[in-house]
Amino acid sequence: MTPDRDALLRRGLRLEYVTLGWNVAGVGVLAWSAVAARSVALAGFGIDSLIEIGASAVVVWELSGGSPVRRGRALRLIGGAFALLGLYLLVQGALVLSVGHRAGHSPVGIGWTAVTAALMFSLALGKARTGEALGNPVLSAEGRVTAVDGILAVAVLCGLVLDAALGWWWADPVAGFVLVFYAVRECRSIFAAHEDG
Repeated sequence: MTPDRDALLRRGLRLEYVTLGWNVAGVGVLAWSAVAARSVALAGFGIDSLIEIGASAVVVWELSGGSPVRRGRALRLIGGAFALLGLYLLVQGALVLSVGHRAGHSPVGIGWTAVTAALMFSLALGKARTGEALGNPVLSAEGRVTAVDGILAVAVLCGLVLDAALGWWWADPVAGFVLVFYAVRECRSIFAAHEDG
């Protein structure tokens, strides 16, 4: 038996509220960790959390009244979030590599990014399934933003762990460059689908 539309909308909103709550808390935790360790990667991940907060707020707005005009505007805003994410990753990675910045170690940052990765992948899967069941491209697109957030958490986590264990300070910005490609691809896909629709 397929859940009715109201139940699916409630599920979509719950997923977005969990995402919002976690990322609001994450901004504080990451800001504290970044300052304590003087970590550009953690500071950048905090900026990514702000982007995710914006994307989730857009979906909550769209799910509360899904007219075609509102849906189109929401998709453009999420596409813009992907563009900002790609730009942030590109600039952050280039700066870290160019100055050879070596951050201190951050056990709190490592723990937070590990839990964030697991949670974001779970939320992304829920958003993808709920968005598909609703036929809602906005929720599905924001689910991809959440998946990128999870991938970025893994990249930051790997960078922090490799730096702490082996002294490989450059591992995090290099991993971030891989995500630039994904963010640009998703941004183009959203804008192309919106133009076709």
